[in-house]
Amino acid sequence: MNLKTVGLCISVIVILASTTLAFAVTPEESLKKNFPNIPPIDNITPSKIPGLYEVISGGRIFYYAPEAECIVDGQIIMKGGRNLTVEKYQEIEQKHLAAMALKIKDLPLDKAVKIGKGKNRVIEITDPDCPYCRRAAEFFAGRKDVTKYVFLYPLDMHKQAEEKVRYILCAKDKAKAYEQAMTGKLDDMKFKTCKDGSVDKLVKTHKDVAAQLGVTGTPFFFINDQPVSGANIPLIEKLLGSKD
Repeated sequence: MNLKTVGLCISVIVILASTTLAFAVTPEESLKKNFPNIPPIDNITPSKIPGLYEVISGGRIFYYAPEAECIVDGQIIMKGGRNLTVEKYQEIEQKHLAAMALKIKDLPLDKAVKIGKGKNRVIEITDPDCPYCRRAAEFFAGRKDVTKYVFLYPLDMHKQAEEKVRYILCAKDKAKAYEQAMTGKLDDMKFKTCKDGSVDKLVKTHKDVAAQLGVTGTPFFFINDQPVSGANIPLIEKLLGSKD
């Protein structure tokens, strides 16, 4: 083989290598290129289906096939009925709850509305106009073995909730004001609107607690440091144990 032939071979190898590198994009790069408007990607990993990748983005799961350059939006159900998508959602939820539980020690409990003197500690994130929150409040009203630390988080969908939150936090007897709100006694809105700078700060503190924990819906509880999402009364009863 003469030098001209060797030079030609090297040139061909360089061209082939460059071409291979040019097309060796990752599945994430391919997804972002073909679908530039998708939310930020939290994680992308191979699924159990060859050529299909599991994508977690903004708390949502979907799948991407790089070779076909297409998104598959749906659930993967294996033979025997095993739902891989639901399992992943459950895994994400458990990790999220575990991360939230680690933040309990940093919560400003002295800024919460404290109710009761029982042995069980309950931290509550609630909205006075949320029907599920009211259902949970009715349940706790019948428990004397609980000390509740309530943080008020008015949701945007409840237009009157913020004023009720301000009423509670402005009241001298906050526990009583909370009871009034949760039993519907403030629904006629015939109470004086609270305009107090210190209450403005307290409302912000309560909202910041929900943001710090990553809570987006109400009610949410920590029952003796165990997270419970929603008014899951059977689970709450189990975590509290028998009444004194």
